[in-house]
Amino acid sequence: MAVRRATPSRKKEHVDLVLRRRVGFKGKTTGLEALEFANNALPELDFEDVRTSTTFLGHTLAFPLMISCMTGGYAGALAINRALAEVCAERRIAMGVGSQRQALEDAQYHKTFTVVREAAPKIPIVGNIGAAEVACMRDAAPAQRLVDLVRADAFAVHLNPLQELLQPEGNPKFRGVLNGIALLVKGLGVPVIVKEIGAGISGAVARRLLDVGVRHIDVAGAGGTSWAGVETLRSRDRRMGSLFWDWGIPTADAVREVAALKSDYAEMTLIASGGIANGIDAAKCIGLGADLVASARLLLLALRAGGRDGLRASLDSWEREFRSTMFLTGSASIADLRKVPLISTRMP
Repeated sequence: MAVRRATPSRKKEHVDLVLRRRVGFKGKTTGLEALEFANNALPELDFEDVRTSTTFLGHTLAFPLMISCMTGGYAGALAINRALAEVCAERRIAMGVGSQRQALEDAQYHKTFTVVREAAPKIPIVGNIGAAEVACMRDAAPAQRLVDLVRADAFAVHLNPLQELLQPEGNPKFRGVLNGIALLVKGLGVPVIVKEIGAGISGAVARRLLDVGVRHIDVAGAGGTSWAGVETLRSRDRRMGSLFWDWGIPTADAVREVAALKSDYAEMTLIASGGIANGIDAAKCIGLGADLVASARLLLLALRAGGRDGLRASLDSWEREFRSTMFLTGSASIADLRKVPLISTRMP
């Protein structure tokens, strides 16, 4: 019973901590700030002609954005997830729920997950479980129960070896994770998304995932929230965490590496997350080869500060910034934006 009590408490503590404090990287950035598009002074289109729509998991999104996986599995998550889902449905963007590990342990907080599909019946919803849990699965049945719980369009497996290593309650047992992912790819009724949580996925790791059948990868690179930092703040022994606080592949580098694999795996869907701060960052990620971008902390902060209206305002700002970047690069569609080169502003 102790484990069952610990999971909801830890999940609440994680959310409270990242909303209360800016637990960012100390000396590392996403790398997106060192990239820019050349201004197109002759775009040959009207601003109103720009189309930001895209498809994801069989749904048409108004804007290539997902509010990423973070919440669920404790009492306070019910109101948060309901509000997130309602606004995502209004703005026609995707949403992921937080780790559903607690939902495997007991049914006490199932409503914090099921409310998402109830509030948003027509947008892509993504379920979620940790890699350490997947490594222990002998068949896809436990994961399928979680998919069914939220009526998910896809199921995310989050890779978090650094967090598990530093977390006071962590379980850094990753032998068998790749086989577990392959099992889910074959056995689940929905696509599997494999994601990091802020330390990035390299091209080499992405290729291993693609070779076992994964077709959706979220690089979740370094530069946003440092989960090493979060766990360091929760730990009595802070020396180890302070050394690994900035561990990870910057988001821009991770997107570029994984996008290079599209020549061999054309059907791959690449999601960029990790420190995406605005619509211009989102556009840069598309320019680097991503199909979708995702963010969690900043949008949760907008919800906490201003309720649903605050979240709507933030999403509207991101969409206008993204659309404006498309206009200023002469991109009438997402496909056009992918063809626009990015210029490095770093000194050689």
